[in-house]
Amino acid sequence: MFTGIVEETGTVVAVRETGPGHRVRLRAPTVRTGLSVGGSIAVDGACLTAAELHPEGFSVEVIGPTLERTVAGRYREGSLVNLERALRLGDRLDGHLVQGHVDGVGEVVAVSAEGDIRLVDVTLPPEVDAVTVLHGSIAVNGVSLTVNALPAPGLCQVALIPHTLAITTLERLRPGDPVNLEGDLIGKYVGRIHTARIAAAPSPPHSAP
Repeated sequence: MFTGIVEETGTVVAVRETGPGHRVRLRAPTVRTGLSVGGSIAVDGACLTAAELHPEGFSVEVIGPTLERTVAGRYREGSLVNLERALRLGDRLDGHLVQGHVDGVGEVVAVSAEGDIRLVDVTLPPEVDAVTVLHGSIAVNGVSLTVNALPAPGLCQVALIPHTLAITTLERLRPGDPVNLEGDLIGKYVGRIHTARIAAAPSPPHSAP
């Protein structure tokens, strides 16, 4: 479990193809502290396992399904990624509950400035759109953000403050860029319960002809 509060922007040092996927080596001295082999870490919002530790960082294995469902297949030497270690029980929850299970990839369609704030419009896959509400939460490349506006069905706008721009990779977003998206966890459960109740409801009696 994560919070969507980025601890460090890491750098991809190397990407090596393996049988089932890619082994990605990252330089990340801050999150390296306290990280152990087998530990969970969110890389651009995708929960991955630290497969190997290095003095300056760690390596992760990214297998087929993750390559298909996230932006990880685009990582190259020099790529920057948002990193967050797993939440410890008892820690302060400053963002929102983030599982690290990317629901789908969206696309940035517009970036504009409003004073010091940067507004970013992103397309939403249907499974994310279904649980996204105005002023609710959404994780974009592992960053906990508030839904600023819903301009159209399947479209979400987030507002990035200077602090977020300074400590995450979102400052580099441009139209056409893909982003990892995770919908609000609470919205998923509410939607599932609502769907189940509708399915279980008895059908209205038919009137006699």
